[in-house]
Amino acid sequence: MRFAPVISTLAVACLSALAGAREPDVKLPDIGSSAASLATPQELREYGAGMLQEMRAYDLVVDDPLLVDYINALGYRLVASSDHPDPGFTFFIVRDDQINAFAAPGGYVATNAGLITAMDTEDELAGVLAHEISHVEQQHILRAFEDQKKMSIPIMLGMLGVMIASAHRTDDAAAAAMMTGTSLIQQRQINFTRGDEAEADRVGIQTLARAGFDPSAMAGAFQTLQKVMRVNGVDIPEFLLDHPLDTRRIADAKARAEQLGCPKATRVRSTPAAATGGLDLSLAPRRADAESTDGPATEASAVAASEATTVTVAERGEGNALPRVTVATCAPRGKPAQAYFELMRERMRVQIAKSATAIRSYYANNLRDDPAFDSTANRYGYALALTASREAPAAIEQLRPLVARAPDSPELRLALANAQDQAGRRDEALATFSQLHRDFPGNRAITLAYSDALVARADAKSARLALELLRPLVERSADDPELQRAFARASELAGDKVRASEAYAEAAWLSGHAEDALNQLKALSKQADLSYYQRSRIDARIAELTPAVLALRKHSSPSEPGSLAAAGFTCCRTGRSTVTNP
Repeated sequence: MRFAPVISTLAVACLSALAGAREPDVKLPDIGSSAASLATPQELREYGAGMLQEMRAYDLVVDDPLLVDYINALGYRLVASSDHPDPGFTFFIVRDDQINAFAAPGGYVATNAGLITAMDTEDELAGVLAHEISHVEQQHILRAFEDQKKMSIPIMLGMLGVMIASAHRTDDAAAAAMMTGTSLIQQRQINFTRGDEAEADRVGIQTLARAGFDPSAMAGAFQTLQKVMRVNGVDIPEFLLDHPLDTRRIADAKARAEQLGCPKATRVRSTPAAATGGLDLSLAPRRADAESTDGPATEASAVAASEATTVTVAERGEGNALPRVTVATCAPRGKPAQAYFELMRERMRVQIAKSATAIRSYYANNLRDDPAFDSTANRYGYALALTASREAPAAIEQLRPLVARAPDSPELRLALANAQDQAGRRDEALATFSQLHRDFPGNRAITLAYSDALVARADAKSARLALELLRPLVERSADDPELQRAFARASELAGDKVRASEAYAEAAWLSGHAEDALNQLKALSKQADLSYYQRSRIDARIAELTPAVLALRKHSSPSEPGSLAAAGFTCCRTGRSTVTNP
C-alpha cells in the first residue's frame, strides 16, 4: 500500500478531469474548432494584451519606435498575404538576446531581439514571422490544449486501473504504470507539436511567397538556428525535441520553396503579331524550362519584383506587336529592403547591448581590423553606440558622411539630430528635427524625438509645439505608452496638469501597472477644481479600468479548472509565457 497516497491523488485528478469534460454546453463564437470552448476570441485578445502589459512592467519589451514600426510593417505585410488577413495582430520585440520567437493567444507575435541580430537577411526574419503567424491562424495553441484534454483522461484512467490492481503486489508494477502513463502523455504532446510545426512551415512558406519574399529563406533561418545550437554546444536528441531543427525539416522547407518556383522572376514576351491578331495570355514557362529572357529588365520589372506575383504591361508594343507582358513571381526584393533591414539589425544590436562601452568597442575594433566590416549599417551602429556612450561629437563625425551619401534616409538623419541634441548643439538639432518633420510628417519616431527635444528646452512655448506634434499621434495610437509619456511631459510643462495626470495614468496602465493607473485616476478625481468635462472623462476611465483591475487581481489568485491559467497560459511572474517556438 505504499502507493496509496499516490493512487488517491491520481484518482482525484481523474475525477476532476472527468468533471471538466462534462461541463455544460456553452454557446461560444466559432473560431474554427471545438477548441473554441476554451476561450472566446475577445478573451484571447484580452489575455494577449494583458501579457504584453505585464512584460512591459518587467522591462521585457523593446519600445524603440523605429524598431516597433519596422517589425509591425514586416509582420503586417505577411498577414496581408496570408490565408486569413486578420488585422487583429500585434507584433512586438522582446528584450532578450536568445534566438527565439513565439506566438501567444490573441494574435500577439513576439520576436526576440537576439533573433533579429542573428538573421543575415530580411527574408530569413520574415520566414520566422510567417511561421509564427501561421501558428496563430491555425489556432495551434488552443488545439494543443484541446488534444491534451482528450488524451490525458483515458491514459490517466488506465494508469489508475493498473495501480489499483497492483496495490497489494510487492513489485514495481504501480511505479512502472505511472512512469509509462506520464511518458505517453509527454510523447503525445511532442507528436502533436511536431505536426503543428510542419503545418506552420507549410503555410508560412506559402505566405512568404505571396508577400514577395524568398520562400527558401525559411530554410535559411532554420540553418542559422541550427548553426547557433552547434556553436553553443547544444546536443539534444532529435526524438525528444518538440521543435526539432533537423536536416529533414530544413530539406522539407527547401523542397516546398522549390515547388513554388521562387525566388527567380520570369518574364513573358508577347509574340509579334499583326494588329488584328489574337493576344497570347499564356503564363511564363517553368523556371527549369526558361533558359533565358529576352531583353534587359525594365524599371517596371524591378518594381514588380517586390510582390509575390505581379503582372505588368508595357505602354506600347514594338511595331504592330502587342505590348510586352511581364510576370514577376517571388523575385528578390532588391538592395533597398535589405539595406534597411541591416540598419534596423544594428540598431537592435545597440539596444540590447550589455553596456555602452562593450558595444562601442565591438564596432570600433571590427572597423579597425576588418575592412569588410566597413558598411553603412555598421557605421550607423557605431554612431548609435557612440551616442549611447555619451560621445556625441564622435557620433556626429560618423554620421555626417553617411547622411551626405543618403540624404533621403530618415533613420540616418534622425540619428544625427539626436547626436546633435546630446552634444549641446540645440539649435542645430531643432533645425534638423524640424526639417525631418516637414519631410516625413506623422512619422512616430521623428515626432517622439522632436517633442523630447522641445520639452528639454523647458519653456511653455516649446511644450505647446510638442503638444501640437503629439496630439494627432496620440489620438490614432492611444495604446502606445511612449506616446502617452511624451504627451504627459509636454502637457505638464504647458500648464495642463489634469491632462498630464491622465496621460501618466494611461502610460502606467499600458506599462503593466494597473493598480497604479487606477489609483492615480482616483486621486485625480478628488480634485475640487475639475471642470464638468474633465470629471466626466476621468470617471468614465475609472469605470472602464476598475473591472479590468479586479479581473487582474482574480487572475493572480490560484487558477480555476478550465481557465486559461489552468491550461498553462502563464506569464511573466513565473519567468515563462505561453509560446510556440520556431
